Amino acid sequence: CRPLANSEGWRKGAVVSGWRAAGRRRGQAGGAGRRSRWCRGRMRLRSGVFASSCLLVQALGVALFLRGFFPVAVRSVPRREARADPPAEPPPPGPGMVSNWTKIPPPLFKKVVIVLIDALRDDFVFGSKGKQFMPYTTQVVEKGTSYSFIAEAKPPTVTMPRIKALMTGSIPGFIDVVVNLNSPALLDDNLLWQAKTAGKRIIFYGDDTWVKLFPKHFVEYDGTTSFFVSDFTEVDDNVTRHLDRVLKREDWDLLILHYLGLDHIGHMTGPNSPLVGPKLREMDNILRKIHISLLSKEEASLPNLLVVCGDHGMSETGSHGGSSEGEVHTPLMFISSAFEKRSAPLAQPEHVQQTDLASTLAIGLGLPISRNSVGNLILPVVGSKTMREQLRFVHLNGFQLSRLLQENTPAYEKDPGYEHFKIAEKSHGNWIKLYLEGNNSEILLNLGKKVLKQYLEALKTLSSSLSKQVAQYDMYSMMVGTVIIMEVLLLLLLSVPKALSKRAEFEVPVSPPLFSLLFYLMCLMLCAVHVIVCTSAESLCYFCTMSWLTAVAVMMLISALMCGILSAIAKFFENSRLPPKNPIVSSSNWSEIDVLILAGTVGHVLSLGASSFIEEEHQTWYFLINTLCLVLCQELCRNNFLLKECDPQHGTSVTQNFDSIEETSECKNIDIPAASNSKLGKATSSSEFLKGSDKWISLATPWIILICCRLLRSLNQTGVQWAHRPDFGHWLTSSEHKSELSFLAAVSLLMIFFLVQRRCSLVSKIAMALGLLGVYSYRAAIGNVIFPWQHGGKDISKGITEARFVYVFVLGIVFTGTKDLLKSQVISADCSTKSTGLWEVYSGLVLLAALLFRPHNLPVLVFCLLIQTMMTKYIWIPLKLDAAQITIMHYWFGQAFFYFQGNSNGIATVDISAGFVGLDSYVELPAIFLTAFATYAGPFLWAIHLLCYLSSEVSR
Repeated sequence: CRPLANSEGWRKGAVVSGWRAAGRRRGQAGGAGRRSRWCRGRMRLRSGVFASSCLLVQALGVALFLRGFFPVAVRSVPRREARADPPAEPPPPGPGMVSNWTKIPPPLFKKVVIVLIDALRDDFVFGSKGKQFMPYTTQVVEKGTSYSFIAEAKPPTVTMPRIKALMTGSIPGFIDVVVNLNSPALLDDNLLWQAKTAGKRIIFYGDDTWVKLFPKHFVEYDGTTSFFVSDFTEVDDNVTRHLDRVLKREDWDLLILHYLGLDHIGHMTGPNSPLVGPKLREMDNILRKIHISLLSKEEASLPNLLVVCGDHGMSETGSHGGSSEGEVHTPLMFISSAFEKRSAPLAQPEHVQQTDLASTLAIGLGLPISRNSVGNLILPVVGSKTMREQLRFVHLNGFQLSRLLQENTPAYEKDPGYEHFKIAEKSHGNWIKLYLEGNNSEILLNLGKKVLKQYLEALKTLSSSLSKQVAQYDMYSMMVGTVIIMEVLLLLLLSVPKALSKRAEFEVPVSPPLFSLLFYLMCLMLCAVHVIVCTSAESLCYFCTMSWLTAVAVMMLISALMCGILSAIAKFFENSRLPPKNPIVSSSNWSEIDVLILAGTVGHVLSLGASSFIEEEHQTWYFLINTLCLVLCQELCRNNFLLKECDPQHGTSVTQNFDSIEETSECKNIDIPAASNSKLGKATSSSEFLKGSDKWISLATPWIILICCRLLRSLNQTGVQWAHRPDFGHWLTSSEHKSELSFLAAVSLLMIFFLVQRRCSLVSKIAMALGLLGVYSYRAAIGNVIFPWQHGGKDISKGITEARFVYVFVLGIVFTGTKDLLKSQVISADCSTKSTGLWEVYSGLVLLAALLFRPHNLPVLVFCLLIQTMMTKYIWIPLKLDAAQITIMHYWFGQAFFYFQGNSNGIATVDISAGFVGLDSYVELPAIFLTAFATYAGPFLWAIHLLCYLSSEVSR
């Protein structure tokens, strides 16, 4: 090894001498202008300054794109102008005939109670669970005076946008998901504002999102925190405790109750949890109490109305936010003595839109329909009224929808819905003429039914047209943002060789005449395009509303970026004509691993251009890591069987770098294993490194990884198309298989300790063991798993003490690792100390992930650690892969493990229950951190492992 070591030292000395010589030449040529200097009309920027500038420009492009991408919903006039005079009945044809119905119809109900049960799925009421756990509600639905429907909610199915849809009748956008954590006051025209303006007294108890959306609307309210999902009972008891008192009072017209307990149970344990049944029974008793109270206080003049609904449903995992059937279908029930008693059992409820509730309740309370509503009147609710009243109701609804269409569509007269409405309105006028003439024959009734049918068809078409326009994308702003982003990306790609060179500088063209002329021409052309777009656009563009100075500055920025790109391309072709300085190095070949990494990365980026590939992105990553394992298997077979020690021409591309080429005369590959069992400068060949059983384990490693990945795919179904299919995780989480889940969790925690403790200090090993024991105790405390000696039922708690017990050990292990890292940086430059510190930080994060993962997901963590261990010892070190290849592999496996956890690109799979582990109240920052860490634990742990591995390979 001595000659090799000497040659290594000679090379290092030569490199240092080269740096010094280059420094002297730069000093003679440019003086002290090292960070930024001018040379022949070009400004040279350091790579750090250049990258920072690109990042700022990229942020501007992303901001412009997002401003256009998150659509501005269809809106009518501001709320303060919304109380216009209602339209009169259509005028009958002929002179001298005028209708006297010119005002809003009187209310149909005296008191209205809205009971909103968060995350109430339709099968919880209309399915087998409803018959078992909600007997009173089922009896009222099947045989009572009620009308039942399945209300379809539009994505995103989260609480705040759904409340907006219920009260305004409009369709909120996905931007409302962002503001769901901190709901601002709702300024649009809505049902509650109309009720308050009309003098209605409103009382609210429940989710404090209502209090934030509708401040100063309630004469009395009591809000509960909606984000503390560990609370199943108190959050509902705080609502129910007001019921007995408020139902006896007469000083209210509208009572709203929002129960959160069912939603919290879904987030924590899923829709098949044994906790769902008792919660549904509790809701059934509450509905029974309210219904009986309303019936006992009814007057002969006006009946009361009880409305039962859900804001959204829940998926098979208990979350919501997406568009699966369980998330978008919710029950909607109207219960009142004004309805006819059902003669036959309800076969299948009719489907309506969730936005239809706002229009229906506005008619029932004698209020104007919200100006931004796209909903239709649910006709059976007013079916007991006279034909003239029914026609008046649907005419008011149609007039409101047609007016909203006029205010948002320039060519509204050509819209089929508007044409149908005008035809129905004309037929309505003819019907009124016959009615005012005193014609009460069967012909009048049949004509009224025909007009009613015409109105309903017009309402359906108008609502459909408005729903399609409800998201108007600002294409101009999106295109400007996309152009800026793509220019910065191309400039970065072209500047990579310069940025990674020894000088680490990039030349920016400033004064060459050609590029100056091009710059001004591009500015003029872009300004002309801006004027044409802004003067001819039918819809309002955000970029057009900017000041001309700002718009011209953006155009100049786009032109400058294009000039920089053209300059870099010209420089690239100029350099390509020069002979290479080192022809030996430049003629290196690519291995199969390099080709796969490049093709896989480019292919994944291209796949993101199709929405179906985004929805099923996990399939792309599963394919890539499976293919990678096969290529690694081929490389290992070649390395162990086909290569000869003294045949360097067939070595892997990783060994064909500058150092290995200089050492071909030695006929050996230099291998530097992990720092834990190697010395700097030790040289062995790949075939010498793996001997005996290690050789066969190395060959089997890719196949073992393939088996692990296949098992993980069966654990959690994800994506969109097949997410509803049962998987092994559902089987484990069912109440009948708690013993199997407990055994699997215990074995997984033991495996985690075995795989992590090998490089930890003694103190960290003890802390890790106690922490993992605390993880199992926490899951047992909240009822997910059981202890072997535990028999029968056990009181379920929040597990706050057990979770905080684990947090103490997590912080202790991370603190120990951080101390070692600081010691290696400040006191002694010891690589082994730094490597140990990084590993202990990694171990602490693994313990945190074990606490936050649901019990059935603990095998994901086990396989993650197992694959990392095997790839480190039997693949990366024997094959001597370089840092770039290992980094890409870590990234691929990190993305795959994101989906192995059961995550997807939809927000419905985000497990927000992880954000409340160990918390007894809602604290925003810890909850956000814990939720984000639990969601992205896979990619994050692989990224930290990359740091640990590279720190142990500092000698390469």
